[in-house]
Amino acid sequence: MSDKVLKLGIPKGSLQKATFDLFERAGFNISGYDRSYFPRIDDPQIELIMLRAQEMSRYVEDGVLDAGFTGHDWIMENGSDIHEVCELLYSKATSRPTKWVLAVPNESDINKPEDLEGGIIATELVGATKKYFADKGIHVKIEFSWGATEVKARLVTGIVELTETGSSLKANNLKVLDTLLTSTTRFISNKDAWADDFKRKKIENIAILLNAAIDAKTLVGMKMNVKKGDLDTVLNILPAEKSPTVSNLADSEYIAVEIIVDEKVDREIIPELKRAGASGIITYPLNKVIH
Repeated sequence: MSDKVLKLGIPKGSLQKATFDLFERAGFNISGYDRSYFPRIDDPQIELIMLRAQEMSRYVEDGVLDAGFTGHDWIMENGSDIHEVCELLYSKATSRPTKWVLAVPNESDINKPEDLEGGIIATELVGATKKYFADKGIHVKIEFSWGATEVKARLVTGIVELTETGSSLKANNLKVLDTLLTSTTRFISNKDAWADDFKRKKIENIAILLNAAIDAKTLVGMKMNVKKGDLDTVLNILPAEKSPTVSNLADSEYIAVEIIVDEKVDREIIPELKRAGASGIITYPLNKVIH
């Protein structure tokens, strides 16, 4: 073990698998997270500790951890004084932001937040929910929910719950009245750790690699051979904002063209490239893209 170690918090729970998958795409090898709260990573200068995202920012602020990953929602809920390294656009199921929404059963005659006056709201996000209703001048009782909050929607007046795709709300026949907070994953650091040269460099390195892995997830590399006479036609098909690499081949009649494109663009332009005279077209996944 190195004398210099960065204590890094990994969120246990809904973000756990997505976070470990992201680290592996960034080039790290992690093991033991299915059996221990202290997974092993193939970097002797990093020590991993798994904690709930809800409490991550508090432990980072207190210096128990040097850095960690959590949602913007829990930083706000805890009122944590930390340094935000960067936003990381990934979550449990998609790359879209998550939302805390105010919801009631579909069959309820409640159609707007004001209709909840005097009611009971169940949520895990107590602080933000209290502020939301206070700002609107609506008097409700806020109860902390230990989970399965959708089930409680028919036991109380309404709920404030986290949603990413909305599928769980639909499955439980709930309707959304309002959005309280939109959140994305954040990489955060303790302020003293950020002031430490070694730890700051280590944190910055991790941020660069993780963002590179996120950017690469929706991109693919594309290579093809093109006759010199067809080159202009092929280049006009490729995305105008991208600058392809063009190089000579041993066969003087052909040019090699290589470009990085969005995977959705990839499937749209391949047939056009084939018709334009491109041959030997191959696509390949990318691990990391550094801008």
